[in-house]
Amino acid sequence: MLTSDFDYDLPEELIAQVPLPRGDSRLMVVHRESGTIEHKQFRDLLDYLNPDDLFVRNNTRVIARRIGALRESGSPAEVLLLQPIGDCEWSALVNPGKRIHPGSKLHLVVDEHTIVQANVVSKTEEGGRILRFQNGDTRDSLKSAGDSPLPPYIHTKISNEERYQTVYSQVDGSAAAPTAGLHFTNEILSNIESKNIRVTDVTLHVGIDTFRPVKVENVDTHVMHGEWRTISRECARIVNDCKGKVVAVGTTTVRTLESAAVGKRLIEPVSGETKIFISPGYEYKIVGAMLTNFHLPKSTLIMMVSAFASREMILIAYSEA
Repeated sequence: MLTSDFDYDLPEELIAQVPLPRGDSRLMVVHRESGTIEHKQFRDLLDYLNPDDLFVRNNTRVIARRIGALRESGSPAEVLLLQPIGDCEWSALVNPGKRIHPGSKLHLVVDEHTIVQANVVSKTEEGGRILRFQNGDTRDSLKSAGDSPLPPYIHTKISNEERYQTVYSQVDGSAAAPTAGLHFTNEILSNIESKNIRVTDVTLHVGIDTFRPVKVENVDTHVMHGEWRTISRECARIVNDCKGKVVAVGTTTVRTLESAAVGKRLIEPVSGETKIFISPGYEYKIVGAMLTNFHLPKSTLIMMVSAFASREMILIAYSEA
């Protein structure tokens, strides 16, 4: 397969810049067996769930922060803090990356009264940097600095950053939100549970590489980025006991479940990094239904949904949308 096989025309003016209230989005229902496509509202999701089904969510919480900075020369820069490492170091992306090398110093403009100095310690395998701060208390103080990093195709700043968190987010660690879950309200979740549909949570901390396009032309040669995920023993038991379909909320939940599969409809508890890459030809072992947003052309995510419903069907659905 070629990466170009997963290309499509995405007019920029069709990318929503401001979110609707949670629960008010439209919902496209693609029946992969019949090829039928229905157009519904998000709240109609319950009509497609049965009492024996299992609803699985990713309860990660976004902690990454985008902060303006100054280089030693006084030139402007930007830092995207991804993950704290210990008490005084963070993994980060820096811009301009080609000019900020290990040994450099950066002055992060936390607010109009506060500037924090960071030393660039080293490069990471993914092209990022390890930053070491002079004060040991920066792990907590920097979590509220700057702005939450929105996807690169969103150009409008959100006024309430909680809108970029799911209502069930609990575990700090993501560089980006698991966006399929952003549509849920507590009311919708309560309605799901009142229908006697079990709900369980996994954790996968979304990496910034989620936004990066596949750069190789041969899909089989793509190397997937690693992301940390956790499935508890209790969650694994609930999944393995499911008599209906396992409904995964978002591609991050899909990756988490499928990476833990040890057989058909059977997973084991895990905690560690996964680099699973799901593309057409992959046989799904756990997930029976998938709730997901639309994905960028040539991305690993459109390849994942194409493995679930076929490339042809997904491109037809995208064209109709």
